[in-house]
This record gives sequence, C-alpha cells and structure tokens, in this order.
Amino acid sequence: MARASTTSDAFNAVAEPRRREILIYLAATERPVGEIVAALGLEQPSVSKHLKVLRDVGLVRMRCQGRQKLYRTNAEAIRPLHEWAGTFERYWQHQLNRVKERAEEMVRQVVPNQVALDQDSQQLNSPNPNHSSPTNPQPTEKEKS
Repeated sequence: MARASTTSDAFNAVAEPRRREILIYLAATERPVGEIVAALGLEQPSVSKHLKVLRDVGLVRMRCQGRQKLYRTNAEAIRPLHEWAGTFERYWQHQLNRVKERAEEMVRQVVPNQVALDQDSQQLNSPNPNHSSPTNPQPTEKEKS
C-alpha cells in the first residue's frame, strides 16, 4: 500500500521530524521565516516548504504584517493529535508507576543492607581497648612494667 501524501492530514505532516521542530518552535509565539531558519539551523527554502505543508493541513496559520509573513501554530488543528496521543497516556503512566515501584523496592532492599554495612564499618573504626591496630597500638606486658 502506498504511503499517504504528507499534505493529506496532520498525522502525515508531523511524521517528518523537522516539521515537528517547527511546530514546537512556533508553540511559544508567532515568528517570521527568517527567525525559524536561524533558530533551527535549517535552510530557508526547506523551512518554507515545511511551513507550506503545515499550512496545507491547517497546523500552522500565516498572517502578513507589511512585507513580512508571520507563522503561528493553530491549536485547534493540533487538538486531534493531542487527543490521539493522550490515548496512550494511561499506558505510559502504568509503565512509569511500574518503574517507580521497582526503584522503591530496590531502595527497600539496599537500605537495610547499607545500614548493616555502616554499623559494621563503625565497629571496625571505633577504638576498642582490647583490639590492637597500627593507629592505636596496645602496650605489651613488657611496656606496662
């Protein structure tokens, strides 16, 4: 089956990563082509072509201010994309909850072991009058007399 034209609908239009970059960049405010080119490091003809596709499917609107063309996202046209992606939110939330539970379980297993290690370490490092060490030598019987 042949792939649908990129101008057929919003889903095909946003399949191209550079178009998604442009949409993200335009999300904050409307901008002229030159600013999009400079910010994203793309060639001007390429940006213009991508903007045309985005305009054709309704994801971007353009208005003229004198000789300058300003582009902005069309939130209403983006809504179907958002709603479709939202259907997967429950799945990802479930996955994130599983990761969180696993991490908490690992912490519960590590903390008691760490406490035991810390206690052992404290016992080894604490001065013990019955224990001879290079830093705390105990006097021998000859030295005591």
